[in-house]
Amino acid sequence: MQARFLLTALSLLAITAAAPARAADYPTKPIRVISDSAPGGAVDVTFRMVMDRLGKVLGQEMVPVDQPGASGAIAAHAASDAIADGYTLFAPAISLFISLPGKAPNLPLIVPRDFLPVGSLVDQPMFICASAKSGIKTLPDLIARAKAHPGQISFAATGIGRITHLTGLLLESRAGIKLQVVPYTGGPAAAMTDVMNGRVPLIIEGYSGVAAGIQGHSLIPLAVASRHRLPDFPNLPTVAETLPGFAAGGWQGMVAPLGTPAADIQKVNAALKTTLAEEDLAKQLAQRGAFVDAMTPTEVSEFINAQQTQWKPVLQAFEASINK
Repeated sequence: MQARFLLTALSLLAITAAAPARAADYPTKPIRVISDSAPGGAVDVTFRMVMDRLGKVLGQEMVPVDQPGASGAIAAHAASDAIADGYTLFAPAISLFISLPGKAPNLPLIVPRDFLPVGSLVDQPMFICASAKSGIKTLPDLIARAKAHPGQISFAATGIGRITHLTGLLLESRAGIKLQVVPYTGGPAAAMTDVMNGRVPLIIEGYSGVAAGIQGHSLIPLAVASRHRLPDFPNLPTVAETLPGFAAGGWQGMVAPLGTPAADIQKVNAALKTTLAEEDLAKQLAQRGAFVDAMTPTEVSEFINAQQTQWKPVLQAFEASINK
């Protein structure tokens, strides 16, 4: 009996001693980071830029794994089924948290029900742009024309239910107008040809998707849906200057499977903050329309909850319209 008690005590002591050592040593091997973005796309490029730097800070390779499809449900499923040992993380877009119920299996995601928050990567505010052939020069001009011709002005969006589409719906709601969405499944590149040729007068997209058109003067940026004017676009009004409180953008965060050790999450969060504080990285990202947005795990939860609250009435109104 005494021998058995001694053996049990020694085992518990060994486990207790190993736990802090494990936390201190983590990570000791490469970390997989799953994304729902398509390989080579704007979001994927930004994601890989951050992961490359993050791996250097952590001292281990961050291995990006793109698993697009089913509106993000494939990536979410793969991440949630992973072993919760800190060596698989998930970098979802905000659209996975504000999806229409039933649009894809197990979406929208909810934290901390489905995943544990880790940190935030970047924010990509939506640009509202008009074709140079449309004759639309400003956001107030667009609103006035849309009120005069309800449902006759169309805008290109990369998919139904994605942030580009939802931004258009929010614009309709806040401005009291009716637009016509033209969804494209091939990303912004597929939409740009029609917009630059004037077949579709408007496009709502992150900067990386419209940069070529703006730089080539075939697109006129009307406004950006950031909370403040962007340093690289000091003369471009925000949507909020016309419609107070309006803000909409793509966002990419980082979460972990349920059960991931808290110490691992804190270590990745600290490394992520260090990474995003690198000025040259922040500048490179800003040139792509992605702005660093470091958050604590608690702030990530608060941000996601606030976004779900903001978009809920927009989603409900859209769902009601398609179920008529």
